[in-house]
Amino acid sequence: MKTIAIYNLKGGVGKTATAVNLAYLCSLQGYKTLLWDLDPQASTTFYYQIKAKVKGGIKKLMGNNSEIEEAIKSSHYEKLDILPADLTTRNLDIILDDMKSSRKRLKNTLHELNGDYDYVFIDSPPGFSILSENIFTAADYILLPMIPTTLSIRAFETVSEYFEDSDLDKKKIIPFFSMVDLRKNIHKDIIDEYQNNNQLLKTAITYSSDVEKMGVFRAPLPAFAPRSKSAKAYAALWNEFKARTEQKKKH
Repeated sequence: MKTIAIYNLKGGVGKTATAVNLAYLCSLQGYKTLLWDLDPQASTTFYYQIKAKVKGGIKKLMGNNSEIEEAIKSSHYEKLDILPADLTTRNLDIILDDMKSSRKRLKNTLHELNGDYDYVFIDSPPGFSILSENIFTAADYILLPMIPTTLSIRAFETVSEYFEDSDLDKKKIIPFFSMVDLRKNIHKDIIDEYQNNNQLLKTAITYSSDVEKMGVFRAPLPAFAPRSKSAKAYAALWNEFKARTEQKKKH
């Protein structure tokens, strides 16, 4: 089972759209997929038309007698399940801080699902916290969307420095450009600057109104507009990510 966290220190970079679309594309390829919404905004939960309610609250999923399997919901799509967020998710940092082995609690909880899923995607909230430390420890890969702007690049560099200072494996971090608008000179300049960066995925997601329509259709973009440029870009992103990570596994 591979665990992929969609994360950025900065919000508003296309994180949730990435999680929603890649999890769907993964399931479409026949992989048994779980998408865990750990963002208190519960946008992923909303997009998949799941009720934002976890019986007993998020604490029930993190305890020694975890009830994670009972909280998982089926989506409208074959081979894709959702672990929804609700308002109690906002208290997760406090809950984790009170627990023993708090930085490994998420990893231990996910271990219970070994054999049930091929891939687990985590829609992560922004910022540094005990929860983000859990996510960094539990995830095999950190897929990091970033807008080609100075502040977004700075956020990526800060995350990389945090991994270094915390003795975490920086190779887990796989960035890519999101919400790209090539009409803006700064976007073009930054993309040109990073074009030879081997850590960066070559596929970029351009800014599109089609992505915004996900909130109207409450569905992944490739499900309601599979021929759109953005849907094809997410498909290319997923295939590139999968090819790279499978190549790493061979080595």
